[in-house]
Amino acid sequence: MENDLKFRLEQLHQRVDQLKTQINTEEATKNAFVMPFIQILGYDIFNPTEVIPEFICDIGTKKGEKVDYVIKKDGEPILIIECKHWKEQVDAHNSQLHRYYHVSKARFGVLTNGHQYNFYSDLEKPNIMDEKPFFSLDLSNLKDNNLMILENFTKNGYNLSNILDSAEALKYIKAIRTEFEKEVQQPSDELVRLLVNRFFEKPLTATRLSTFREYTRKAITNSINESISFRLKSALHINEAVPTKEDTPVDPIDENSDEPKIATTIEEMEGSQIVKAIMRESLPASRISFRDTQSYFGILLDDNNRKPLCRLHFNSSNKYLELFHNGKDNGEKKLLDSVDDIYKFKSELLATIAHYK
Repeated sequence: MENDLKFRLEQLHQRVDQLKTQINTEEATKNAFVMPFIQILGYDIFNPTEVIPEFICDIGTKKGEKVDYVIKKDGEPILIIECKHWKEQVDAHNSQLHRYYHVSKARFGVLTNGHQYNFYSDLEKPNIMDEKPFFSLDLSNLKDNNLMILENFTKNGYNLSNILDSAEALKYIKAIRTEFEKEVQQPSDELVRLLVNRFFEKPLTATRLSTFREYTRKAITNSINESISFRLKSALHINEAVPTKEDTPVDPIDENSDEPKIATTIEEMEGSQIVKAIMRESLPASRISFRDTQSYFGILLDDNNRKPLCRLHFNSSNKYLELFHNGKDNGEKKLLDSVDDIYKFKSELLATIAHYK
């Protein structure tokens, strides 16, 4: 079920990407994107007793207030869905859903713009929707653990107790992660003191605290980078290149620095997989190799440094794809606005393969 769910959601994401520029209204967003999502969850969008559009939610003296969809199971409302135009940020519109939730009998509310779905419940106070979602699903970033959670909302897999058991954990794990990411970017005095006082016996003056704050930031960042680099290299079977003349970095490296010499980034991994997907039209995957160096991420034919297919230069504020024409040692760099821009150079990449053949 989970693999099928992922496949259908990936198809929906492709649909959203292809059609969104032609979707000009909130109503069109509902019809083109949200209704297919509800259908993927297994609910009959043509059955008005199961999926009810424009469901009336009278709020106090306000009569005729309508929520976009109410989903019922066994005659009871389980989910209310409020939709916004695909260009809008869903996080900015939860007050309307909050009002509808208060007068509905559903335990869960969803706010969506057709590609991001925020799931809410009443974990803080009964029958009052929480300000923050306990679960968010982004069609452009489908993760296996998110699919497992979403499966509990499908018609065949709906399980109220399972959702409620995990909702609180999801909410607080998300909150803890947010605080941790803040600490990674800018360690607080409390964290610095907690760590440093375990090994530094002298008083922490303001000057020393400032110095140790920077040390702490570097230590955490280095630890995370090295962990990510190790995992990526293990997953992609990357061999670190033996330094050659062409591998010499432009900028000198401080040998006494604690910064990792080579750290494969997530963007480099994403870029390499895009290149691999393109080149598999002409090459078996076994002939496409990766080598991460200090100055670039190299993609080679047959793991041969004399047969570069392309290089990713992602180590500065600007991203470049280096293409190789007619076997030249020095390639041509193309500026990328995003990693996805690599697809624009499909013909050039395939031409490089043809040259080596």
